[in-house]
Amino acid sequence: MAKAAAKAGKKRSVPMGLVHVQASFNNTIITITDPIGNVIAWSSSGSLGFRGSRKGTPFAAQQASLTAANKAKESGLRSVDVAVSGPGAGRESAVRALSTAGLDVRSIRDRTPIPHNGCRPPKKRRV
Repeated sequence: MAKAAAKAGKKRSVPMGLVHVQASFNNTIITITDPIGNVIAWSSSGSLGFRGSRKGTPFAAQQASLTAANKAKESGLRSVDVAVSGPGAGRESAVRALSTAGLDVRSIRDRTPIPHNGCRPPKKRRV
């Protein structure tokens, strides 16, 4: 039993990683992974106690980003590539907070899905 507990408590050292920023209008989710895709740390505006319309603000995204970055730095993370997705207000502030936290941001990629023909429009209003 003690052998399994020692293995679970062991932290891997990951010097380089990926940061996924999902910025919707209502919330911002920051996920930090190793290059393979295994999650090292994550945080979101909602998990920090922001509620309602405050979750979608740049400040909430900044706080979520700082929290996730500090958790990841404990695993030895130093440099990151950033993948931003979504149209939310917290896009830029989340990326800025990563460099404020002491992580070396190597590249920023916009992975927002772009509709090629869009959704079907709603039916015409009959008044």
